[in-house]
This record gives sequence, structure tokens and C-alpha cells, in this order.
Amino acid sequence: MSRAGVGKRIELSPRDLELLTLLGRYRYLRSNFLYAFLGGASEKRFKERLGHLYHDGGYINRPSQQWEFANCRYMPAVYELDRAGERVLREYGSDNPGGLPGLGRSGKPSRQFAHTLMVSEILASIELAVRAAPRLRFISPQEVIARAPDQARKAGNPLEMSASGGKLIPDGLFGIEYGSKAYRFFALEADRNTMPSTRSDLRQSSFLKKLVAYRTIVAERLYKTHWGIPNLLVLTVTTSDAHMRSLMTTLEGLTASSTMFLFKATSQFGNVQAAASPSPLLFTEPWQRVGREPLCIAV
Repeated sequence: MSRAGVGKRIELSPRDLELLTLLGRYRYLRSNFLYAFLGGASEKRFKERLGHLYHDGGYINRPSQQWEFANCRYMPAVYELDRAGERVLREYGSDNPGGLPGLGRSGKPSRQFAHTLMVSEILASIELAVRAAPRLRFISPQEVIARAPDQARKAGNPLEMSASGGKLIPDGLFGIEYGSKAYRFFALEADRNTMPSTRSDLRQSSFLKKLVAYRTIVAERLYKTHWGIPNLLVLTVTTSDAHMRSLMTTLEGLTASSTMFLFKATSQFGNVQAAASPSPLLFTEPWQRVGREPLCIAV
């Protein structure tokens, strides 16, 4: 739960640098996700290496919020970049060593630890599944923003976009290249069933308010002018089938049929009392749509 270094000298390997890059891409990742990305002959040795980088190197950190839960010692530890790791990434040319756009460390603990972990694990699961698929390439949030127009790249939060009724900040943004210059781009909304589906006042946060904003963004093609991407689908991941149906019913109140909003329910993400594992089903199994056949984003 706290550092207890023994003075071990740390020499960073290429795999260590790749690990730091992953933690620069995702605010939080558990050790089992990191091992799924990096592999190795022994998961036990891999976790020992994480311990060295944490205790003696100061390259990575174990965020304190995870220790608040009774069963924390029996789950894979959550890691994030620490200051030494950020310095290494800057030396190697990374212009965003603090995590996803809008989710950077800023030297402070996240006030939405469970939600931020959920976002990171969903995106990491999709990236892992894309890596395993032939002829497909995952386009990270950082790559999307790096290619965006100046107004997005130079913004305090590159994900923030103005739309009717206020501002919209997706939980995540990524793309998939399918070969032959075919691309889809996705905004991610991770719903832990903590936000109301609707409110009588659209000035207050609700899922309905987000739906209205996204419909404006797509209708006016603001995703192209702001992020420089040719298309946009919106993925909503929530924690139960019942709540997913409730969100889809909210969308049905706006339209009887929609191609842009995709829904999926999975109980393993968003529950800080139980550690998630990488889930390729987020990529390989079809997503539900209102008034349309389910859509598989893997093809």
C-alpha cells in the first residue's frame, strides 16, 4: 500500500518503456491488463517487476483509492504513471504522458476513480481485441487528437466540444482502421448507473442531455470540424441489461430508429469490489441499437 524500496537499481528495458507508454495512454490499468498487453514467460515475475518499478524506481504508482475496499489485497493492483515515468516518456518524445485526454494525472488523485478505471479498462479491452484481429489497427485517443485541427489539439481538454445546450465531453474517443483506408471512429460513454436517464431540466446532467448533444454533433458534422474525423458512432457501456434497456428507452423517446448509438451491458466493469479482466467480447460481440439490427464493430 506504500513504497518500501530496498535500493535496487532500476535499468529500464524496452518492455518497461512499453509499459510506461500504456500507462501514458490509459490513466489506470490493473496488473492483469498490463500483462495481457506485454506478456512474458511468467506472470509472477512480471508482477515482481511492477513492484520494482513502484518501490525503487518511482516510475509507476499504485493509486490510493483502490485500498479503500475490503477485498483490495485479493485483486490485481491498479497502476498509473508516476513522476519519474512521466519524465521518461517526455524524454522519449511523448507529448501526453499523463493519460487519456481529459483524464491526466495533474498531480492529483482522480475524484472519479471507479468511473475512470472503468473507461480505461473498456478501451484497453477493445485495443487488445483489435490487436489480436488480422489486418485491423487500433487508433488511440492520443493519435486521434494528434491529427485533429489546432482548436482541439491546443484546447485544455481536447475531448470537450460545444453543442446545443452546453458542452459535451465523451469519456473516450478512438478509432479502428479496417484496412484499405476504411475507418470507424467511436465516442465512448461508460455508465455505472449513477446518472439519471432523464431530468425535467436539460441544463442538469442526464443521459438524455448527452443524447441531444451527440445528435447535434452528428447532424452538424461537428466531429469533423473539431476532431478532424470522417464519422462518429457512440458506444454506451453500462452495468446491467435492465439499465441498458432503460437507456435505450430514453433514446426511443427521441427517435424510433438510430444507427449512431450502440449499447452493451456487462457487469464486470465499473464494480470496484471485483477486478475486471480484459474482455474481447466488447469488440467481437454485436452491440444493440434502437430500431435496428445489432452491429458488430469487428467487421
